[in-house]
Amino acid sequence: MAPGNPVKRWIRLIRPQDVVWVILFILLGMMSEEDRRTPSLFVMIAALGAVQILETKIPGMATTRGRVGGLIIKFILCWLLIGYTHGAESRFWPTLLLPVVSAATTFGGLGTIVVALLTIPIYLSFLLYIPVSDWDTYLPDLLWNVIFLSMAGNLAYILAEDLRAQTREARRAAEHLAAANEQIQQAMEAVRRSDRLAALGQLSAGLAHELRNPMGTIRASAEMLSNNLNKENEVAREVAGFISTEVDRANSLITRFLQFARPLELRPEVADLTQTLDRAVTMAQREAPGITIYRNYAPEIGPFPFDAELLERVFYNLILNAAQASQTGGAVTVKTRALQGFAEVCVIDRGSGIDPKHMETIFNPFFTTKPTGVGLGLAIVSKIVDEHGGKITVESEPGKGSIFRVLLPLERPA
Repeated sequence: MAPGNPVKRWIRLIRPQDVVWVILFILLGMMSEEDRRTPSLFVMIAALGAVQILETKIPGMATTRGRVGGLIIKFILCWLLIGYTHGAESRFWPTLLLPVVSAATTFGGLGTIVVALLTIPIYLSFLLYIPVSDWDTYLPDLLWNVIFLSMAGNLAYILAEDLRAQTREARRAAEHLAAANEQIQQAMEAVRRSDRLAALGQLSAGLAHELRNPMGTIRASAEMLSNNLNKENEVAREVAGFISTEVDRANSLITRFLQFARPLELRPEVADLTQTLDRAVTMAQREAPGITIYRNYAPEIGPFPFDAELLERVFYNLILNAAQASQTGGAVTVKTRALQGFAEVCVIDRGSGIDPKHMETIFNPFFTTKPTGVGLGLAIVSKIVDEHGGKITVESEPGKGSIFRVLLPLERPA
């Protein structure tokens, strides 16, 4: 048979309890009175068994309307079965438990009560086929059976409610486990990033220290060469100037390496976050005059302890990056808000966005997409924020812009 064969799909849906139901309904037919073992009886029992087994497998019966329809069908089949097998004297009166238990497992307490109450008139209707003078004989047994049906339905509801409560607890536990797993993954990624930063920092520090001395020698030699050249030898003087300029650029790059590699010494003092942001915005505006920078500050954020000089560098880098990602005439928004013991600073642009494949590496040192970039800006930003006990995240969509979020604790962690 093909994998999509409907017969094979139905076979996969068969559960052990379905086999038990089939056996029980077969025994039900075999234990009936001999005078009633007719094709009609077996058809009714088979129909009742089919509804009981298939109600959990047919998608249409999983809806409220489908479940109500299933209960109605069960009531009709039970009434016909009891009526066909001597009515008030029938052995099949316990089949009325099937709709009551089904209601208890699907409709909750109110549904169970309603369905249990319905069994009373349905079962007592068989008194109409008995002479009134004989009611005293049958009525006590019928009422006893009705009470038993109600007790069984209530017990089924209690068990079903306990199962539903356990299911809800299991679902909540699964959700908490998924959230904890996500936090663990984020923590592991942060640890891996810290390890990379530490290793690259040590490498950068050693390399920068070793390069500074020869760079100083090269620059001094270039200056001596330039001073001893004849004024007529313009080409040699220009080349000596190039050497000095490139050495200065290399020294600037080495200084940035050392800034990244050197352990940060925070000097937290109670300061105003708004003033720090204003200084960073002013510096960024000088570098990107064609971009409008909007400020949306939350007044409820009061002064709190942080290293204003280092955080000014953080916000300057983020605002300048946002401005450089925007087209001329574009806008960048700097927004703050208080958030459960943290101050959140958002730098929002509507620029080119970040490629999804770069999202996990943008804070790694030496990663850059700029032709003349070094790739240490965001790495240093991340390091400063981490040293403050904060967190930096980014949301971005190519072609629609980016949002960098910086969370800073309002109280200095111990």
